[in-house]
Amino acid sequence: MSQNTGRYILISLIKILIVIALMMLLFIIGTMIGYGVIGGGKATEVFHASLWEHLFSFFK
Repeated sequence: MSQNTGRYILISLIKILIVIALMMLLFIIGTMIGYGVIGGGKATEVFHASLWEHLFSFFK
């Protein structure tokens, strides 16, 4: 493996990790906005485990 190939792979992995981190951040912000603004609840309640258990119970 040449120097350029290794550098290309490293840069590609960094880009992928940045995209994944941005997706996670936007998911968190979106759920906070959706639950807090649209849903009428407190935005920080979206992090409570009981809320997620209640949501997942609909899919079971």
